[in-house]
Amino acid sequence: MIAVPSPLTLDDFLRRPDIDESPAWEYINGKAVQKVMPGGKHSRLQWRFADAINSAGDNYEALPELRCTFGGRSIVPDIAILRRDQVPVDKNGEIVSTGIDFAPPWIVEILSPDQSSIKVTRKILHGLRHGCQLGTLIDPTERVVLAYRADRIPDELTGLDVIPGLDNIQLKLTVQQLFDWLKVR
Repeated sequence: MIAVPSPLTLDDFLRRPDIDESPAWEYINGKAVQKVMPGGKHSRLQWRFADAINSAGDNYEALPELRCTFGGRSIVPDIAILRRDQVPVDKNGEIVSTGIDFAPPWIVEILSPDQSSIKVTRKILHGLRHGCQLGTLIDPTERVVLAYRADRIPDELTGLDVIPGLDNIQLKLTVQQLFDWLKVR
């Protein structure tokens, strides 16, 4: 992880030309920090989970690596899930190339081996404090999913537990099914 020296304002950060390079940069607590480069397990889970959400109904759209700027931070969740009417479009009706300036209803983070679980959890908690309804943390090493909601302690999910989604998303996915996606067939 690389950090850019402070002080840096959010506006200064958002004007930087390199913030969307891979891996993307985030602005957290006055500092620009580059995300951890994902590996194979992370990439597979991100792609398949987003696909499962997008296949579960027409009310929401799962967008990987979408910049979300709200509450004085600019984060790039592994997956941001938006209501269809929240997806920003340009005058041609195409999705815009920039991110969003509000907390999405649901954010998903997938822990990479060298990534701090505390830093990822803090991103989810920031989202919940600013309007997210649900935050999901997937840990491929421990084979555990934590589901965070603003009004209760997190749910620890394993095995045949069903991963919760938002209302109007008919996601009937167990933790075991999620981690079975890691098998190469």
